[in-house]
Amino acid sequence: MEKTATRAAPLNALRAFEAAARQLSFTIAARELHVTAGAVSRQVKLLEDYLGVALFRRLTRALELTPEGAAMLPHVRDGLGHLVSAVDIARSRAAACALTVVTPPNFAARWLMPRLARFTAAHPKLELHVASTQDMVDRRDGKPEPAEARDDTPVAMVRFGDGEYTGARVEPIFSAKYVPVCSPRLLRGKNALRKPDDLRHHTLLHDDTVIAESVRPTWSDWLQSVGITDIDATRGPHFSDAALAMDAAVEGLGVTLAIKELLGAEIRAGRLAVPIDIAAPTSYAYYLVTPHAHATHRGAAAFRDWLLEEVALERS
Repeated sequence: MEKTATRAAPLNALRAFEAAARQLSFTIAARELHVTAGAVSRQVKLLEDYLGVALFRRLTRALELTPEGAAMLPHVRDGLGHLVSAVDIARSRAAACALTVVTPPNFAARWLMPRLARFTAAHPKLELHVASTQDMVDRRDGKPEPAEARDDTPVAMVRFGDGEYTGARVEPIFSAKYVPVCSPRLLRGKNALRKPDDLRHHTLLHDDTVIAESVRPTWSDWLQSVGITDIDATRGPHFSDAALAMDAAVEGLGVTLAIKELLGAEIRAGRLAVPIDIAAPTSYAYYLVTPHAHATHRGAAAFRDWLLEEVALERS
């Protein structure tokens, strides 16, 4: 025997029943629902016919719930409450603005994180997702893929490279000027680091994040730029992540070459120092890259305005 599909209970009738049962009055329920008392009465009758049971005893000047109506009321109230919550969630998510920000790990840890609280405080309704990956560092063994939108999620990227990114709005953040960086502890003691020649007494830490040496100055490049040729520029440990090289410097393992613009928070906290403020520039820089499809998105625009303002404040 073929089963007959169960017809869903009429929602308007359930709303009329809940209001009338709570108020024990068709008239008051009607005012609450902005309809007539007759309309509420008809909706309740429709629900009673649907269920096959009486939900109210209709007295001369009052309403009284039947046992079936009394048993049904809390469940209907809960169900309508869940429906209201679901609608509120859907509305809030529709009104919310989501943005994914992807950056190189070193930029995220050293520059973005110390400042991000100011952005989130200014944009509390923005659903922000932050990710870091070495894929945001250009490698000269192949050009990066076009910065095209892959899905509907708005995205803003911070890239470290040459600024040649197709399919996107590209804005420079700051150039990369490498300076010697170390723990303040190395500025004191018998072999205190004060001038370039003092580096012969300290371990050199090497950042191999960018493979092509033509776009990342090495210790050999920096030492030659200051006229020192008798220090072995190849000695010392190598790191595949700039953040690791910086952490090693913080722990006092030696001296690394790091991008000066990323050091502000660490220097203010007394974790890092620039013993010799002589920079070796590179052709690479940090760029804000926003796919054209997302360039006018309000979350991406807000992040762009904030980031460029932070950079301007740092320079002032």
